[in-house]
Amino acid sequence: MSKVDRRIKVKRKIRSTIFGTESKPRLTVFKSNKGIYAQLINDDAGVTIMSTSALQVEAKGNKTDISKLVGKTLGEKAKSNGIETVVFDRNGYMFHGRVKALAEGAREAGLKF
Repeated sequence: MSKVDRRIKVKRKIRSTIFGTESKPRLTVFKSNKGIYAQLINDDAGVTIMSTSALQVEAKGNKTDISKLVGKTLGEKAKSNGIETVVFDRNGYMFHGRVKALAEGAREAGLKF
């Protein structure tokens, strides 16, 4: 089993239990070699409420610092739209490094999960 296949298998298991609503959306993370992307998704309606990526946040530094800034930016956007609690979907990635930094940034901005 390749690394990608393992991640997809873990992702399916996570998604079978995690569900986002309008009042408590799902914060999902996708990371590539160059960037990181985060979205707030309402699974009831099947729509993305808001999103942020490393491309939109123009910052210098290493990938972990940029990930933390992406989390902060998304958290501030969510707070301004009245969203305070979310369900965190790590999308099959292990909770360390850039994924953990994004989660910490969102928590610093005031999101609860």
